[in-house]
Amino acid sequence: MLKINNSTQNTIIKSGVIGFPIDHSLSPIIHNYYLNKLNINGSYDKYSIAIDNFEESIKNLINKENLQGFNITIPHKERILKFCDHLSNSARKIGAVNTIKILENGKIFGHNSDGEGFIKNLFNHFPDYKFINKKCLIIGAGGASRAIIYSLIKEKVAQIYIANRNLDRAYKIIEDFDDFSKEKNVQIIAIELKNNYPFLHEIDLIINSSSMGMNNQNPIELDLSLAKKSTVIYDIVYKPLFTQFLLMAKKNNLPIVTGIGMLIEQAIVGFEMWYHQKPQYSYELEKNLIQNY
Repeated sequence: MLKINNSTQNTIIKSGVIGFPIDHSLSPIIHNYYLNKLNINGSYDKYSIAIDNFEESIKNLINKENLQGFNITIPHKERILKFCDHLSNSARKIGAVNTIKILENGKIFGHNSDGEGFIKNLFNHFPDYKFINKKCLIIGAGGASRAIIYSLIKEKVAQIYIANRNLDRAYKIIEDFDDFSKEKNVQIIAIELKNNYPFLHEIDLIINSSSMGMNNQNPIELDLSLAKKSTVIYDIVYKPLFTQFLLMAKKNNLPIVTGIGMLIEQAIVGFEMWYHQKPQYSYELEKNLIQNY
């Protein structure tokens, strides 16, 4: 584990985000918006950290910058795990960390807030939504998928289909969540990614957790005409905000959830850890983010 010197405190409460590359990150806009809104004497900056000398770079960053914590983005979400002294249940089960808190004793606490962000964003759109006993279809089997599946199991949905081109990755998720899914009585099934499924009319929630539909990426071509009218279509992609997948959902008169709110909600979790105030979700901030990408 890293040994961190956290004995001195600056007047300014400092945090940030690390990744490589990092220039594209919208996290500073979110956190600095809330720092200004809540009149907190704090800062939130981007830190570009390459894979080479990762441990030394993290140690130097924490000691020299005196950070209270930081977010982690690609490609370090899994790499940071072994440097954490403590892990939340979500980080341990998901196998990735996106939020770090430096404790008073200098120890490193790792958490994953992506699942929380996913759930809270859906409730922002549909406050009375009930996850229990729902049947879900999730497209993708990467890190975001793992976080979302963790949250769906926690909410006690009935069934989760994982649709992915590479079935081995989907099977790995099923294996890793086997005990947790059985404990919550949730069935998880791996299926190949296709344009249509005969069981689609039974699905209550369809989620795109992949990069499909993002700018310069191939769109999702799932036929939504068979979906029942109450099926919620949720796309975590936010560049563009309204992907072709969501536009197709609207064409079929299906309720939709965009991805920008998940980004904000997962950030709020870290903000509260570092600055000890919990901001309210802001639609003004949402508009600012849309204008800045």
